[in-house]
Amino acid sequence: MAKSERPKFQFAIDRGGTFTDIWAKCASGKVKVLKLLSVDPQNYPDAPREGIRRIIEEDTGIPIPPNQPLDSHQIEWIRMGTTVATNALLERKGERMALAITKGFRDLLHIGNQARPNIFDLQISTPDQLYEEVIEVEERLIFQQEKCEIKKKCPVVTGTTAEKLEVWERVNRDKLRCDLQMLLDKGIKSLAVVLLHSYTYAVHEQEVGQLAKDMGFHQVSLSSDVMPMVRVVPRGYTASADAYLTPHIKKYVSGFASGFHGGIEKLRVLFMQSDGGLTPVDRFNGSRAILSGPAGGVVGYALTTYHKESDLPVIGFDMGGTSTDVSRYAGQYEHVFETTTAGVTIQAPQLDINTVAAGGGSMLFFRAGMFVVGPESAGADPGPACYKKGGPLTITDANLCLGRLLPDYFPKIFGRTQDQPLDHAATLKAFQKLTLEVNDFLATQQESQTDSMTIEEVAMGFIRVANETMCRPIRALTQAKGHDTSRHVLACFGGAGGQHACAIARSLGMTQVYVHRYAGILSAYGMALADVVHEAQEPCAKTYSKESFNYIDKRIEELNKVCTDELLRQGFNRNQISTQPFLHMRYDRTDCALMVSTETFPANQESSKFGDFVAAFQERYQTEFGFTLPHRPIIVDDIRIRGVGKAFVDTDEVLPASSDTPQVDMIGTGTVQRIGPDLDAIQLSIFSHRFMSIAEQMGRILQRTSISTNIKERLDFSCAMFGPDGGLVANAPHIPVHLGAMQETVQYQIGQLGDTLKDGDVILSNHPQAGGSHLPDLTVITPVFSKQTRRPVFFVASRGHHADIGGITPGSMPPHSKCIQEEGAVFKSFKLVENGVFREEDGFTSMLCDIPYVEQLFLHKYKQSNAEIAVQEMLREIARKTKQKTGKTKLSAVDRMDDGSKIRIDVDINAEKGTAIVDFTGSSYEVYGNCNAPRAVTLSAMIYCLRCMVGHDVPLNQGCLKPVTVIIPKGSILDPSENAAVVGGNVLTSQRIVDVIFKAFGTCAASQGCMNNITFGDCEFGHYETVAGGAGAGPTWDGRSGVHTHMTNTRITDPEILERRYPVILKRFHLNPNTGGKGRHCGGNGIIREYLFRKSLTLSILTERRVFQPYGLDGGENGSSGVNLMYYRDNRIVSLGSKTSVDCQSGVCTCTYCYQLIK
Repeated sequence: MAKSERPKFQFAIDRGGTFTDIWAKCASGKVKVLKLLSVDPQNYPDAPREGIRRIIEEDTGIPIPPNQPLDSHQIEWIRMGTTVATNALLERKGERMALAITKGFRDLLHIGNQARPNIFDLQISTPDQLYEEVIEVEERLIFQQEKCEIKKKCPVVTGTTAEKLEVWERVNRDKLRCDLQMLLDKGIKSLAVVLLHSYTYAVHEQEVGQLAKDMGFHQVSLSSDVMPMVRVVPRGYTASADAYLTPHIKKYVSGFASGFHGGIEKLRVLFMQSDGGLTPVDRFNGSRAILSGPAGGVVGYALTTYHKESDLPVIGFDMGGTSTDVSRYAGQYEHVFETTTAGVTIQAPQLDINTVAAGGGSMLFFRAGMFVVGPESAGADPGPACYKKGGPLTITDANLCLGRLLPDYFPKIFGRTQDQPLDHAATLKAFQKLTLEVNDFLATQQESQTDSMTIEEVAMGFIRVANETMCRPIRALTQAKGHDTSRHVLACFGGAGGQHACAIARSLGMTQVYVHRYAGILSAYGMALADVVHEAQEPCAKTYSKESFNYIDKRIEELNKVCTDELLRQGFNRNQISTQPFLHMRYDRTDCALMVSTETFPANQESSKFGDFVAAFQERYQTEFGFTLPHRPIIVDDIRIRGVGKAFVDTDEVLPASSDTPQVDMIGTGTVQRIGPDLDAIQLSIFSHRFMSIAEQMGRILQRTSISTNIKERLDFSCAMFGPDGGLVANAPHIPVHLGAMQETVQYQIGQLGDTLKDGDVILSNHPQAGGSHLPDLTVITPVFSKQTRRPVFFVASRGHHADIGGITPGSMPPHSKCIQEEGAVFKSFKLVENGVFREEDGFTSMLCDIPYVEQLFLHKYKQSNAEIAVQEMLREIARKTKQKTGKTKLSAVDRMDDGSKIRIDVDINAEKGTAIVDFTGSSYEVYGNCNAPRAVTLSAMIYCLRCMVGHDVPLNQGCLKPVTVIIPKGSILDPSENAAVVGGNVLTSQRIVDVIFKAFGTCAASQGCMNNITFGDCEFGHYETVAGGAGAGPTWDGRSGVHTHMTNTRITDPEILERRYPVILKRFHLNPNTGGKGRHCGGNGIIREYLFRKSLTLSILTERRVFQPYGLDGGENGSSGVNLMYYRDNRIVSLGSKTSVDCQSGVCTCTYCYQLIK
């Protein structure tokens, strides 16, 4: 940009949730920084404007009254990042808006991917939807398919991806007009429009949008404009967020502008977007504003740290009051294109910033023998105990207790007069109470050799646990993507970061910590350094090959022109503008696409003229996933151009040289602390995080390296660590039906193979008698050895659902199997890898991943002790309440499967010891069908229920079952014979076991009671999915509608992906109203999902609760039973029952799931 003749003020501002930070280059040439409260209505209406006023007044010496508009002629530019959009999303204070969506999908954004955010939260707490009303648009586009057997005369159009679509139904304008008027009559003037397949053919959305604008809607957000990417669910969320937030942002900008003479039209005001680029105020919208503030911090540390003192890449560590943000920079900003904030999935380019709920205000707890930090936060009110408002103990208090936070150097803004320092005495008093609680617990532990802990030791223990909590996202950001964490510099900023950075760097093996002089306001400083960015993107469906190079190059050139023209319009010269092309690429028949640039991969004769995208893609794929698929075609999903306008802002300051000798402080003794088998509550809490981190990383690597839809997209897998005896140490919370079941598998292998296990062996197993759940769930077990031992020091294992492992129907989920041989291939104990050699000649292929490990696994027995203590406390409380109510401590319940088979439970609780006997005697014999549940599945259900009833985080290991004696009669439906069919036991009976347990304990009413398994396919393909229903209500909550419950949590394929990939049309997918059952708290409603098959296929259905309704509790009504229907071309409607396999012509199958209960 051209420099101004007269020096003017330049302001870079980060308006955060608590504080507003300002960096200013004054007209005098001085640099000033300022920090003030973001909200202080008694003193000023707007913090950024007040900060500008104070700095101009101080620099010029001319008084400016606070209520007087500012003279904008003194200001050259203002650059701002703001949490206005984020706060509106968190607090649900955006604009009233409505959603217009394709008919049949009115509840699609409520259902989402049908997974619940916390698998142990029976209340299933999810944020409210952004839209207030929904209208359904009568229109439909269908992809043209060569093998489609449905011949329909209709117009054919071409999308931007060059794919053909059939217009089965045009927009019904008359009905649409009536529906839009209804919204206007209710005072709603903001609209999100989300139509299926609009990302490639936007005409229908444009028609709806234009009509809405003509009728008087002020804000219309078309999903095809906001983010034209495939997947209607995240695109719909993004359009909704845009319609919800953009008017709110405009109101804020209008209020900000009102404080300047003549407004800000002639003033260059730029806002930071989530992708790390600035944009003019008139182009700043809601969907690109979510990470506006944190993005400035990433730009700040990237441009001030990278290649300044080291060639290493940089990890940004931004620790605030309630959370900590971590990110990575290695010469390029790392973007992601789908993130979730406040329960809303945003599909837009955003910097890859991971947030963990651990900050200065994170609350401290001692639970079941473990030190726990967060995720609850004290907030600003009441704040930490030291804030003089009666708040809880927090990390801030721990630092104050240890002398790491000095009251004399902290703002004196506390107490009734708001001029008092931090209350050190209140912190010490609270820590004395907590320390007494810790020592009382330690005194009860017979194994403990630990002396009583001092207040300082307890405070330091919480600091160390908090540090480990913050290390987990850094490991996820580096190791899970193939990077060595230790080969990074840690850039520390944010208000609380300096107190923890060195310890975190030490834990991660880093040797350098960089603290910038503006670390306290680095997000604001980053605004001053940032470039203006304009992006253009469009979908593509081409295979990357010589035949498509011409098309791709032309589209890149066209999008380049769009970005360049926009930046020229903003006043940049051509020599200030650069563009960078990206292709969103993936291997054919996989779902993991990578956004690839060719910055270090120049063009050659075998590539696009914009660079060798294939080489760039394969190198990054190899780095992140550890392998490539060299003979697999590569698909280009999207073409993206990032245009950058360089602002050349001069922020350099010359500091006078110092002659003082640097002060060196020695911290610690330098003695390495040895970890022994003695109980140490602090180390125990730290290792709890580390073990769980390993299990989580296993899951991330398995998901990212997989080419299976079931693993990568549906997330139907689990990963865990086990001790040398095969006991469960840490199970990442993936799929509940796998909880604890893998322990039986590992222990079976130890018993079978014993000393024959060698380093380099990998075992495959899926047999129910060997701890398996059902045959499609393959378990891969790896023993891990140390150099000093001949026996494994621990084991790691992964279990994942495979789409087809043989059997009598496609998809290996036969509804009528009578023995296990009809369900697929069986492996009891098969060495997939022996002595490090893959046994490919045995005809089995798989993917393996390297898992890091910790040698001190003897600590696992103490982790199990913590889980045991938590369960004991829960059982004592239930016994107390049960005795008050009935005079006894015995519980019982019975429920039935659709075939009449009975599941019975009797519970006898010992209130004094906190133990229980859980007896399933009285349950039916093994059935002549496939609803037999292996013993391991029953134990998994028991662990899941116990963990849910505990109500807070405890280690997921075998300790959960230690206080419970489980009796399962052999030969029953819950422990069948070796050759019994079990495929339904894993996905159906497991859910009924949970219902019976919760019924006995009176925890909650029954949920949908099965996983609603749908499989269809032919000799060319097979597709398997599980469909959600409703959740049971509880004593204080209504059941959630349209969600997976209890023993599963798999995702469902997005409707656009389903219709693009398979010969099927999804006609309806919405809630089934009034099916949850009424009561003081009503059960969640079920789902209607209707398919239209476009060719002859085999359909298999494996469901339950089609006969017996889900029960209500305490007088609440039962939920409705479900039904599976087939609609034929001759208008016949046939009920398919709960379990069937049928050959379908091109007809319609409607599966209606309508349950869930009341309390």
